[in-house]
Amino acid sequence: MGVFAYIRVSSRTQDERGSGLATQKAEIERAAKAKGERIERWFSDVETGGKLERPELARLRAAVARGDAQTLWIWSLDRLARSGIVDTLTVLREFRAGGCEVRSVSDPFPLDGPFAEPAIALLAWCAQKQRDRIRENQAAGIARMHREGRHGGRPVEIGPEKQARALELRKQGLSVRQVARTLKCSKSSVWKVTAPHMDTNSAV
Repeated sequence: MGVFAYIRVSSRTQDERGSGLATQKAEIERAAKAKGERIERWFSDVETGGKLERPELARLRAAVARGDAQTLWIWSLDRLARSGIVDTLTVLREFRAGGCEVRSVSDPFPLDGPFAEPAIALLAWCAQKQRDRIRENQAAGIARMHREGRHGGRPVEIGPEKQARALELRKQGLSVRQVARTLKCSKSSVWKVTAPHMDTNSAV
């Protein structure tokens, strides 16, 4: 039975900014070394914590079920799950049943013992609420951009002349697909340029 570690970020952008994979890995290695342990196998996902179906988490769970893991290090509880109390406790109970002790670097209490589950439930609830707030803020930001006539995503790929031509063709009744084919550009560029000036029921 070995000493494993699991790390996760939601996106490559988060990996480059906040507590990225490298940061999590360094802190876990430091904590494990203080306990006289060395991480023998790493599992890392670039996936949302709002679902349990993640490739590396699935491999980790299978390894624990086989009895391969004695200890699992995580950076924090929400790296395992941010989808609510049930999912979080399900994974932890599964690991415990496989004889695997889970240790967190950031959470302020042990993840085992008689009072662990109520504290875990509270943290899991907080993680889910934080995730919900992030999604609400994103939706509000997108809605505000639309009200202001702005659109997110990648910059438009076509210059001013093609933009004017795209709008002209759309007003003549061509679909976004037809305009993109005519101007040899992407449909998303045509849509971004013309959508604010067209009836919402226009063909795409």
